[in-house]
Amino acid sequence: MKKLLTVLVALLMVFTLAACGNGGEGGEQSGAKTYKVGVAIYEFNDNFMTLYRNELENYFKSLETDDVKYEVTIVDGKTDMSEQSNQVDNFITQGMDVIILNLVQTSSAEALIDKIVAANIPLVLINREPLAYDADGNILDEAYEGILNNDYVCYVGADARQSGTYQGEIVAELENHGDINGDGVINYVMIEGDPENIDAQYRTEFSIKALEDAGYTVNCLVDQVGNWQQAKGEEICASALSQYGNDVEVVFCNNDAMALGAAAAITAAGRTVGEDIYLLGVDALEECQQMVQNGEMTGTVLNDHIGQSHTAVDVAVKCLNGEAIDNYYWVNYVKVTK
Repeated sequence: MKKLLTVLVALLMVFTLAACGNGGEGGEQSGAKTYKVGVAIYEFNDNFMTLYRNELENYFKSLETDDVKYEVTIVDGKTDMSEQSNQVDNFITQGMDVIILNLVQTSSAEALIDKIVAANIPLVLINREPLAYDADGNILDEAYEGILNNDYVCYVGADARQSGTYQGEIVAELENHGDINGDGVINYVMIEGDPENIDAQYRTEFSIKALEDAGYTVNCLVDQVGNWQQAKGEEICASALSQYGNDVEVVFCNNDAMALGAAAAITAAGRTVGEDIYLLGVDALEECQQMVQNGEMTGTVLNDHIGQSHTAVDVAVKCLNGEAIDNYYWVNYVKVTK
């Protein structure tokens, strides 16, 4: 009887250990296949990318089944290209099954893409589009070769030209078209994001182009870089209002974070949005949407973090399943006005 009990206890221990066992990379975990997903974000403190990465992680979780799990590791590049390069190296060493990459610097795209492709890991680039340049450093109106030449490398994002155009159109659609003093000229302040980021370049260019294409005369009073930061937006706008006073009619901001800063500066200067000044942003952060409805911002443009993050995850899953993917996936912006 003692021998029988000993055997039964031993068998019970074996079954218990087997039930608790975990698989490794691409292996089994509680009977499920587990994929390792590495996500590198350029800067955790960015308002929009915070919404994006949280939604991305939640959406991966929602797609899990009894048979498939996703182990998602998200890292902060801290706006440091060398830091992000090291993070990509770590992802490769850790044997990630797919990498989702929000570049710190698009100019470093080639080096990182080459590393990841050499490691035979599918890559989904998001939010910051790598561009093609000529020998003189001018942007070419053509797709990036590092994406076109690799079957499992793609870009998911929104066309920043559209967001800039929408900003300009919001002003053009106002009753006075942004010309508050009625002198036939729209005097504006431009607060730009990261100057290397094509989104900043296109939003700056196309917001003004939309007004000029509509037949309006514009005059730039100030054009400065705020690097997407709220504090810089407030600083630049406050300085512009101090220097030019009531001549400032429209303040364009490349994102809502800087627009929030500009809004604080406008209030501090005793100006009133919608009456003697207009304020535009991009991203449609929840706070800014409410400000638009309250008349505290003229308008913003929805940068659809849900549509973009879900598309990025869907494409990553396609890669994991060995399905063919496209080179580019575009998600439309949406105007947000009162």
